[in-house]
Amino acid sequence: MTFSKMTLAVALAGTLALGACTDPGQLVAQPGDPNQKTKNGALIGAASGALLGVLTSNDGDRAEGALKGAVVGGAIGAGVGYSLDKQEADLRQSLGNDVGINNTGDRLIVTLPQDILFATNSTAVEPRMVDDLTALANNVQVYAESTIQVVGHTDSDGEAAFNQQLSEGRASAVSNILLSRGVPASRVQAFGRGESQPIASNLTAEGKAQNRRVEIVILPNA
Repeated sequence: MTFSKMTLAVALAGTLALGACTDPGQLVAQPGDPNQKTKNGALIGAASGALLGVLTSNDGDRAEGALKGAVVGGAIGAGVGYSLDKQEADLRQSLGNDVGINNTGDRLIVTLPQDILFATNSTAVEPRMVDDLTALANNVQVYAESTIQVVGHTDSDGEAAFNQQLSEGRASAVSNILLSRGVPASRVQAFGRGESQPIASNLTAEGKAQNRRVEIVILPNA
């Protein structure tokens, strides 16, 4: 391995790694570029492949391993990004306007505000939301190569221990509907995060409403 090839490989791996560390929320489509999410997936895959190539290669071959890993990982990541674009489009057609969908390029995050999912302090899903959850269950069965994480969140009102228990119960309630609609149990994981992961300020009513949510994270299998 010549010095120039080594330098190029290390520089590439470093650049890709920096790209992979970008906040997923910033990996959004640019106006007029319908392929941006596929590009994001390629970038993430290339960075992961480069890192894996470095870690699994001998000392003298790490730069070459990074290059090979980046190429393979980028191709896989591009395929994942393309599939997620299609799945996102299908979800937007079948889900109501109250449901948020964020495509980061390596996963889909479907956000359901708890104020429309549950009555106050309840873990019983509102009947009007069952159709959306059924549509979601149908979608993830069509796009079957993924793991589904259902994560409950609350605002900071009340005792932290109660909020943790409430978030766990709500995540379980949503996951149970997915299971009842045919999603295999081996693909579904339910977690409660309580008030520990706010996405907005808990000092305002608007912020609290954003923090009360259930996120369904769709993670394509490697």
